[in-house]
Amino acid sequence: MSPDPRLLGRRDSWEGVRAVVAGFGVSGFAAADNLLHLGADVTALDESADDTDGRAQKAELLEVLGATIRLGEGSTATLPDDVDLVVTSPGWRPSAPLLAQARARGVPVWGEVELAWRLRDPEHAAPWLAVTGTKGKTTTVQLLDAILRAAGLRSIAVGDAGLPIVEAVMDPTPYDVMAVELSSLQLHHTESMSAEAAAVLNVAEDHLGWYAELGAEQGTDPVAAYASDMGRIYEQVQRVCVYNAADAETERLVREADVVEGARAIGFTLGMPGVGMVGVVEDILADRAFIDERETSAAELCTIGDLASSAPHFVADALAAAALARAHGVSQAAVRDGLRSFRPG
Repeated sequence: MSPDPRLLGRRDSWEGVRAVVAGFGVSGFAAADNLLHLGADVTALDESADDTDGRAQKAELLEVLGATIRLGEGSTATLPDDVDLVVTSPGWRPSAPLLAQARARGVPVWGEVELAWRLRDPEHAAPWLAVTGTKGKTTTVQLLDAILRAAGLRSIAVGDAGLPIVEAVMDPTPYDVMAVELSSLQLHHTESMSAEAAAVLNVAEDHLGWYAELGAEQGTDPVAAYASDMGRIYEQVQRVCVYNAADAETERLVREADVVEGARAIGFTLGMPGVGMVGVVEDILADRAFIDERETSAAELCTIGDLASSAPHFVADALAAAALARAHGVSQAAVRDGLRSFRPG
């Protein structure tokens, strides 16, 4: 009998686990490569045979290591027999035959994010500071990474637009902390993540073709399903949920989340911050959330002139990044230095 992958982690042998990786893009290759490293029997499938991002060379490499790679039209129509786990790339529609067959058989379906969370080193598990939203995710994560590095931490920006998270998690030299960018599509197949702190920057209509199909299948409103997936980032948050005071939907998602007892909700605003918020006082980015005197005063983080841009959306991203960093215990000085040093691109 095959081992149950739901009971396995980084330090277990995955020998005998039969894993199918659905999609052979950047995250699919990372998942397949690391599952092989752990000892699993891996089959990677993708409808596209295009040599995007050196796909043919990567396929050849994994085949040499013992994987089965099937690329091209029709390769994902049927789920192989005796499968213990399916790891899906983000963007695969829920109705895809491979995923539908897995659900019908009771086979676990994880995304690369779920796999990465389960493969963290239990002795050196770097906290995750996670960011989602319709707009601004990449900039916020890059700002956050700059702040964490300014604090002297071994940090890395990973996720939706960057390095696959599973690669960073499996790095033999552990990180102190990770700035993690997550799309709603990545969060859809994420169930056990427990970020130290998380932010939803905003919620606007996006990916509605994908969610219209999901809604038709489950009888849900596409916009509500999209927001619900973004809200998954707050589930089991350990310290701080950061929300956008100008976007009521983000606050609603915090209120509905099942967080670790004691976790706080911290808002960010382009206006004067209330108690328990970060915001702007004249031209100063101010903290009234992470200081002892927050009932009566605010601490200066930096000035708008310190930032690479004074555009409102950039200032908002900087505030969200600062709140996440402060949730991790980063000093006001490191927040200032990180924000000053950051240059887009």
